[in-house]
Amino acid sequence: MADIHSSRDPNPPQDPTRIPYGVYRDPEIYARERERLFMGPCWNFLCLECEIPNPGDYKTTHIGDVPVIVVRDETGAVRALENRCAHRGAQVCLEKFGNSKRLTCVYHAWSYDLRGKLVGVAFRNGVKGQGGMPPEFNPADHGLRALAVEVFHGLVFASFHDGLPPVAKDLGPEIAARVRRVFNRPVKVLGHTTQVLRNNWKLYVENVKDSYHASILHLFFTTFKINRLSQKGGIIIDDSGGHHVSYSMIDRDSASTGQRDAGPGEKTRADKDGFRLADPSLLETRDEFGDGITLQILTVFPNFVIQQIQNSLAVRQVIPRGVEETEIRWTHFGFVDDDADMLALRLKQSNMVGPAGYISMEDGAVGAFVQRAITGSDNQDSVMMMGGAETVSTMSRATEASVRGFWKAYRAQMNP
Repeated sequence: MADIHSSRDPNPPQDPTRIPYGVYRDPEIYARERERLFMGPCWNFLCLECEIPNPGDYKTTHIGDVPVIVVRDETGAVRALENRCAHRGAQVCLEKFGNSKRLTCVYHAWSYDLRGKLVGVAFRNGVKGQGGMPPEFNPADHGLRALAVEVFHGLVFASFHDGLPPVAKDLGPEIAARVRRVFNRPVKVLGHTTQVLRNNWKLYVENVKDSYHASILHLFFTTFKINRLSQKGGIIIDDSGGHHVSYSMIDRDSASTGQRDAGPGEKTRADKDGFRLADPSLLETRDEFGDGITLQILTVFPNFVIQQIQNSLAVRQVIPRGVEETEIRWTHFGFVDDDADMLALRLKQSNMVGPAGYISMEDGAVGAFVQRAITGSDNQDSVMMMGGAETVSTMSRATEASVRGFWKAYRAQMNP
């Protein structure tokens, strides 16, 4: 089985500033990721609990590239089941959302209750005394594979492994507090968007954890000074390295109609080129969390993102679709107690993210630039020395500490 650092790689595995390009292209490494990250001892995000409010409600999703059903049973408990019929392996639930008292496979009509127990087999007794299942067939041995589940502040996590520490303990106190900061009251889903990227899933996760590319790559950010490295903020990284928060604040007194004031002797692109927004209300911000933070990006290892960009709130699920393809699923949300003005503001600001977002459209392209360029470079390395070699929290966002943290956690899971 291939390792993150193969015998061809000249860099020792303990070097936190080097990652061989082969890890984004190797099918054996991809197979090991499925085994050790997604089907291994990790919590993986499935959905928002509010997406399945009633008994029988279900949503189809994935852990890695493995299809999963998340369903609320008749008692109100949230269950997670592998979306694979125990008979001949067909997907049981085909729709994204639904409600049913039973989960029935269309192929041969094996049906399961909401806990995954096999409760119906078509022609089990044969036809006119002929055929059918043998006497030793026991339905109790052929249920849907059930996963461990935990609901943490309205977020549904699951794992193929039992006995994991609680989600809050896995996140650590600082990251868990930042999750609670956002999910502090009942949530309401506003919509979903999906994007397919032509690059390895880890390139997107790196991009989300990279806290300083935004002031270079995203012209919308810099043009209107939504996020600049000179702003107050920082990086929080948990002990494992895998979970992180990047946050920043803007000077509300400098906010104007579609333009942000520069510091002394500093001119923005809006100043120099005269850019203005036709609708400057896009940049309005309510301090709904009471701490002045206008941008917070939080990641949960291996592939989950919580986003607050001004008043645009969303969770992102990163789904591998093979070695060189990734699906990103955004679930945009607000709160049940939002007034009409806040709802309108959230919907307007949702245009800043997603497949064609004013801010995030570049993220949908840059990973493919890397994926195409590294062909034939499996023995060469990515260099991650910005901010040194550490994977610790810092007040500077001009660092790759949280990217290195991802690889620290990745190595620990892949090469225990």
